[in-house]
Amino acid sequence: MNAVIDRIADSPMSPIGRIAARRYGKPVPGAVGVTVFEERLTRVLIAPVNYSGQAFAWARALERHSQGISARNMAIEVPCGFDYPADLVVPVPTYHNDTAWQRAQLEAAQRATHVLIEAEEPPFGRLLGRSVAAQVDALAKGGVNVAFLAHGTDVRLPSRHLRDNPWSHYADPEIYAARDEVVATRNIDLLETSGRPVFVSTPDLLEDLPAAVWCPVAVDISRWERPRSARSRDRRLRVAHAPSVSVIKGTHLIRNTLERLEAEGIIDLDIIQGVPTAQMPDRFAMADVLIDQLRIGSYGVAACEALASGCIVVGHLSERVRNAVKNATGMTPPIVEATPDTIEHVLRELAARDDLEELRTPGDAFVRAVHDGRRSAEVLDQAWLMLPRSGTEQEEADAPAR
Repeated sequence: MNAVIDRIADSPMSPIGRIAARRYGKPVPGAVGVTVFEERLTRVLIAPVNYSGQAFAWARALERHSQGISARNMAIEVPCGFDYPADLVVPVPTYHNDTAWQRAQLEAAQRATHVLIEAEEPPFGRLLGRSVAAQVDALAKGGVNVAFLAHGTDVRLPSRHLRDNPWSHYADPEIYAARDEVVATRNIDLLETSGRPVFVSTPDLLEDLPAAVWCPVAVDISRWERPRSARSRDRRLRVAHAPSVSVIKGTHLIRNTLERLEAEGIIDLDIIQGVPTAQMPDRFAMADVLIDQLRIGSYGVAACEALASGCIVVGHLSERVRNAVKNATGMTPPIVEATPDTIEHVLRELAARDDLEELRTPGDAFVRAVHDGRRSAEVLDQAWLMLPRSGTEQEEADAPAR
């Protein structure tokens, strides 16, 4: 069954692929607009996935911290997903099945000077055979400077991750690692042969794309700042865990330990699931500790949001990731190291400490220096927006005129 589904997914313009696309629904003609830029010297479009609201955050960071830029993001709507803000949200039926919108959005994107394609997904749906390479060529021929940004599973090789990470989630039978391997291999080949700038959103992905540049995730620190109540008299450690995908974060590996520590009176446990995005800052503000990733060996948006809220973040970071961050920023990630084997010991030690406030200070300094958007804008500027065009790009831009 998986093999049949994979063949359909890999042949989106085949007769079966076209039939399968109908399940996305029928679009309402003219119901969705296209990207509109302000008149600026540099006009940037980031599309089409907006995972964890990052494309929107990077667009705002570029406008806030760079000169003369109009930045916009476009995102495919995720029904029943997290409600992240975006400049343009496109319903799934429109993205996949509305040829008129796809062509109009391509025309709008050709008014940009730069387009950043996320997760190797085609920004214009099934246009041009749903080929990312063909859509990139169409943009380049219109004089647009295109770059790529990888987010995670799209380029994380399960074979490499299993070899390097003893707690890898790819060892879990719930993860379809064989498909992820095929997709990541294909995407890495696209990126490495594109000749275009490539960015990654988390530092662990440099293991799979060593020539890429790390563009840190960005969080709105003011949104996460909340007054924090004093520790309770019974000294229970308030522990939160927010598993968006529990098998990846390792929830099932630590749940029994957490419940036992709660029964002993060591911690108060808050498993956060199905909570609207708008309510997350208040939930984090009630926690002393957030347990984040325990299997990937890196950190992402949730850890940064927790640091911004004043939580002590506990998770597993590989030495390679810690070194990569230190080399890029001069700062060590202030994430307390723990694995499923050591989580009980780490939480007992934290619960016994009297200086939790002192542990929060490095986290606040780190998230403000690395993840408030300034460094993200700087990276995109220096490694892409401010670079002169290559000879090939200039030839592509001049081709229509000839």
